[in-house]
Amino acid sequence: MEKEENILGKEKIGKLILKFGVPCIISLLVNSLYNIVDQIFIGWGVGYLGNGATNIVFPIVMIALAFSLMLGDGSSAYLSLRLGEKKEKEAAKGVGNGIISIAIVSTLLCIITLVFLPQLLTMFGCTDALRPYAEGYGRIIAIGLPFMMIGTSLNSIIRADGSPRYSMISMVTGAILNTILDPILIFVFKMGVEGAAIATIFSQFITFLLNIIYVRKFKSTKLDKEAFKVQGVVVRKISTLGISSFITQMSFVCVVTVQNNLFAKYGAESKFGPEIPITVQGIVMKINQILNSIIVGISSGTQPIFGYNYGARQFDRVKKTLKTVLGISIVISTTAFILFQTIPDKLISIFGSGDEMYMEFACIAFRTFLLLCICNGVQIPSGIFFQAIGKSSRSAILSLSRQILFLIPAMFIFGNLFGVTGILYAGPVADGLAFILAVSFLVYEVRNLNKGSIKSETLIDDTSTDNKLSKRIIITVSREYGSGGRYIGRLIADILGIKLYDKDFVEKLAEETGLSEEYIEKKEEKRNVLDILNNGYYAGLNNADELFLKESELIKEVAQKESCVIIGRCADFILKDEPNVVKVFVYSSLENKIKRATQIYGMDKAKVQREIKRIDKVRANHYKYYTESNWGDHSNYDICINSDVLGVDKSAELICKMVEDKQEILA
Repeated sequence: MEKEENILGKEKIGKLILKFGVPCIISLLVNSLYNIVDQIFIGWGVGYLGNGATNIVFPIVMIALAFSLMLGDGSSAYLSLRLGEKKEKEAAKGVGNGIISIAIVSTLLCIITLVFLPQLLTMFGCTDALRPYAEGYGRIIAIGLPFMMIGTSLNSIIRADGSPRYSMISMVTGAILNTILDPILIFVFKMGVEGAAIATIFSQFITFLLNIIYVRKFKSTKLDKEAFKVQGVVVRKISTLGISSFITQMSFVCVVTVQNNLFAKYGAESKFGPEIPITVQGIVMKINQILNSIIVGISSGTQPIFGYNYGARQFDRVKKTLKTVLGISIVISTTAFILFQTIPDKLISIFGSGDEMYMEFACIAFRTFLLLCICNGVQIPSGIFFQAIGKSSRSAILSLSRQILFLIPAMFIFGNLFGVTGILYAGPVADGLAFILAVSFLVYEVRNLNKGSIKSETLIDDTSTDNKLSKRIIITVSREYGSGGRYIGRLIADILGIKLYDKDFVEKLAEETGLSEEYIEKKEEKRNVLDILNNGYYAGLNNADELFLKESELIKEVAQKESCVIIGRCADFILKDEPNVVKVFVYSSLENKIKRATQIYGMDKAKVQREIKRIDKVRANHYKYYTESNWGDHSNYDICINSDVLGVDKSAELICKMVEDKQEILA
């Protein structure tokens, strides 16, 4: 029966973007609303100094959010991975450890903030005029950090449990409640910034409560007491899976911290003073955050579309999706540009009134800092595009380029040259440079979409299946590149008359997923360090994770049916609980690996040593990521053999003798 084509490969692009993008947009906008709503009511009820104070406290909130997303997104990815491996107890441990970890971290952050609040505010650029408001607002926000952080982490976990609607309802409920309470506490009870803070933490407490209630009826696995026992190895894995979210948020913290301090320094030397620039720029960035949330949401919605069609070699759909998302994003960013340039006074007035100096700087800030905001319509989708197709290095560079590589240095340079307005010039400079970088990457990638193919190093399987084994035994062969391990595996299969599984898995994966064999071969066993920055915004797993889970299922199916030899693919780990598995690791001297690589694989002699080390490092990273063990560690295998000592033929014979002895033990 013909397999039904995946919706991602046949549905209209616009419809798919709408389906996947709208939930992302709503989630991002709701997250942005808390602070923005506070600022609107504080601006009208307290004045611009109150707004300036919230901007000083904002980095503390962002640090809390960074840890929340790291542990929340990490736990959700861990949950998905372990469920995919059919390991429900392990999945439960990921959720339990994630919840306990965020509870501990949030409590510590709450205590640290309360104890060191004055010092933290100074570090984030607080002035004497802003300090009373910042301390009053910050102390209450600090008390609510555990509720905010646990609630945010649980939102990610609940989505991964298959209840995105519940997650969205809990978030929206809190945001609506905050909007209702802010005016009551600020205007009716005259509580000022403290009232806004109370409204915020009470609303976050409601979201926290709704999410805690959900935990008691978790669907995908049972959360018993054992799941909540902290295990260092699980916590480390969760943190690794969520590190991308942490780095993204912390880069923003760095920008705001540098910006506030520079405005405090150079603002004091200008006619505007330090408080007006700090207040206005905080509002400008939050309004721009709304624009970016919409673009990020739309772009995130295209991740599965890009990933599937790129893998399936449907490059026409990849190009069409890219063209569509860029078109939509540019329309949105152009509309925002027009608003920023024509009515900046109206936009700033939403957040309360101010004197002539306040309005003057607001107009300058909008028109200068966001002069090239149109570029966001290209830079943001480009980063997510490369993320979706697995180009980790390019995605990481584009994600961090504007904030870290361009914006922060530009603020220092132009601030020093032109004072307070110079800091604003850094915005278009960073946007322009990030745009050029993104376009360069995009043009190169699009031009090469239809070019190139991988020359498979996998042996064609024509192994006979005249099985000489009386028991079902699986031999897994892990190997250093150039050690001859793959050929040894082939010899073992020939001698024992059993099947060799290597390229077969690629073919089966291509058949089941619709992804091309070329794409799968690029992804298999090739997870590198930069892939930690390559996890999806709202898809708990990236393409490499999905492939690993699918391949794991295939390996287990094969192992249950027949004796065979399996080359690589973490098969020793995937089958570690099976008693009838012989786990082999083949290594060799660098000299012999170079010889094999040049003579058999035809590699360039000038680059071969570096390439061998690179490939082995990538395999080690991949193995470590999925198994939490060290690749090549003798304790993971039944036999580690140096192919130089006996040669590949004798090495194969030795392993076959070991397999025959294993049969007798099993008997």
